[in-house]
Amino acid sequence: MSRPLLMGAVAYDPKVVTIWDGFRAWFRDHGLDFDYVLYSNYERQVVDLVEGRIDAAWNSPLAWVRTVRMAARAGRVVRPAVMRDSDQDLTSVIVVRADSQIRDVTELSGRAVGVGAVDSPQATLIPLAHLRSAGLVPGQNLEVRRFDVGVGLHGDHIGGERDAARALLRGEVDACCMIDSNHMLFGREGTFPVGAVRIVAQTGSYDHCNMTVADSIPKKTADRFTELLLSMSYADPEVRSLLELEGLKEWRVGRTQAYASLERAVDEAGFLDADGNLTDQDYRP
Repeated sequence: MSRPLLMGAVAYDPKVVTIWDGFRAWFRDHGLDFDYVLYSNYERQVVDLVEGRIDAAWNSPLAWVRTVRMAARAGRVVRPAVMRDSDQDLTSVIVVRADSQIRDVTELSGRAVGVGAVDSPQATLIPLAHLRSAGLVPGQNLEVRRFDVGVGLHGDHIGGERDAARALLRGEVDACCMIDSNHMLFGREGTFPVGAVRIVAQTGSYDHCNMTVADSIPKKTADRFTELLLSMSYADPEVRSLLELEGLKEWRVGRTQAYASLERAVDEAGFLDADGNLTDQDYRP
């Protein structure tokens, strides 16, 4: 008896079990033998995918970048099979208090900026790369205060961004960084009172998570997995609640071009080397 297609996912929230239990039942009802395993952090998941212990991985953008580099070194082939509609064309913002005299990011020179966890693409790596492009270099003319909540989850844990936002309101930092959707969420939930903050800069667009598939399974099986994901309909009550929990209305074909800004940010920060080895000495998943 052949083994099922085995996918890895990171347990950043208890709902992950509900989501993938539901998807597993749906895949099996549609003729695909599927199972999943959960990880406490993305680094172990990446290693297991590249070394062939799992066949697919629900990867963060940073996990994708590391997977590509490690796979190339190992002579493996990986590809982004699908991504959520909500994973495409995202931006991060740099926010100051509404009463701040800062009108341009260059005026943050010599000041402090709050960021998310060390491994957060959207709240740390990409925004800091944006600031570097404006001549603001961490440790030289910019003080960076990290809020390391959920290290190892690659920013999936919102706590670091929320803590940075609260530090901004308390006057402990002069600006803070977050994904644009969380900026809006913080307004709705009251973390940011109405009129309390304003955006001083916005990054270019980038993509977020993808379902990475490796060459450890036959192409026919991988293609069937992709086909089934793309066929899930938000109009189908059987899967709608699962899609809502996972934060999407439709799966889309995966793409790679919008990860370029994260690749540059990773290199500038010295987070990974060219082979995908972790080189940031402060990183402890």
